[in-house]
Amino acid sequence: MPLGLYISVPFCPSKCSYCNFASDVFSKSAYENYVARLLEDIANSRQLASELGCALPTNADSIYLGGGTPSILEAPQLLRIFAALRGNFTITRDAEITVECAPGTLTPALIKTLLQCGVNRVSLGAQSFVDREAQSVGRLHKRTTVLNDLARLRQAGLANINIDLIAGLPHQTAESWAFSLSETIAAGVPHASVYMLEVDQDSRLGRELIAGGARYHAHFVPNEDATADFYLQACETLNSAGLQQYEISNFARAATHPQDGQLQNNESRHNLKYWTRQPYLGFGVDAHSMLAVDCREDDRRQAVRFATPDSLDAYMNREPHKVTPVAAQAAIEESFFLGLRLNRGIDLKSLLKLFKDYQPAPELVEGEVPAVWESAIQQSAQDGLLERQGSTLRLTARGRLLSNEVFARFLAEEKVGTGHVNPR
Repeated sequence: MPLGLYISVPFCPSKCSYCNFASDVFSKSAYENYVARLLEDIANSRQLASELGCALPTNADSIYLGGGTPSILEAPQLLRIFAALRGNFTITRDAEITVECAPGTLTPALIKTLLQCGVNRVSLGAQSFVDREAQSVGRLHKRTTVLNDLARLRQAGLANINIDLIAGLPHQTAESWAFSLSETIAAGVPHASVYMLEVDQDSRLGRELIAGGARYHAHFVPNEDATADFYLQACETLNSAGLQQYEISNFARAATHPQDGQLQNNESRHNLKYWTRQPYLGFGVDAHSMLAVDCREDDRRQAVRFATPDSLDAYMNREPHKVTPVAAQAAIEESFFLGLRLNRGIDLKSLLKLFKDYQPAPELVEGEVPAVWESAIQQSAQDGLLERQGSTLRLTARGRLLSNEVFARFLAEEKVGTGHVNPR
């Protein structure tokens, strides 16, 4: 099974107040040392996999540069990163190659560099098409910036574009949110991602909201109910416009035929690797990986998850990876929880095939459902959070809104061990 390759670029021109990722503003002098460190890790990836007892596929069919703001790097630095990836892995001809770009950074020179690197998909962090909302959280662009970037990308032949939006930004109203959605639809992009504002201690805005303060426009943040309504509004509006929801936060148009006549599925191939537990390998600050374990009769592990340090200093000082073995039971639990993120849900019969060689075998209800999950399934169905059709189990629209609550019910039942992660 081909790999997905992820490169973390933790540098930004400014730090958005809502951001809880491992990124920040650094001087350009830090970029070159970081790129050199990345190249070292890419070159040593097979040695690391061997030390962890993991199988590392040779082929890769997706590359994703995320951040931070990857488009902040200089052209020679981007070219060296892609050359290193191609020098250490066989990138398939039809590989999906995505770079996250901040609106306003897409100069003609950068677009030319992206094409030289083989990039065929761009993710634009618009977050809002309302200037007041974007600026209130530290975004440096305006609505016209995004529209101009879209035009330049298409003129260069880069039409496979994702637009990110955030529901719950300061000053956002039902009317302004409807405007951002309508602009996204009018842009005709094949993919959109909608995230609800996360309120936690890992962002300046989150900390201010928790403290009840007014900095960073915190007193203009919509309440939880309004944000939930915005999310449901997005689901209804985007679905009606042909951007069909296929995962909790992701929407894609039906498959299209690019100029070469090949059918193109507009769902994010790279992100699907996370939700379907395919192998992926991450490089850079706070980069996560999951690889299957080489077959050994005495090894009960099914996979290994490992992550790099979540600070630039720790990464540059070569602090070790955090390694989490994923045993058989945890692998099944991950298949269950990650699979439920997808609108298509999970097929219980297919899931149970994972059980067949494990001992002791699980107790089943009616030959299909692990007994330990039956009460959680029934309760969630009664509450309108899950629906079951034959052997298929999926979240309802309300269940997607309250997905963490649904997952918590299964966690309480199963005491899920380490190894479960929520992909970005």
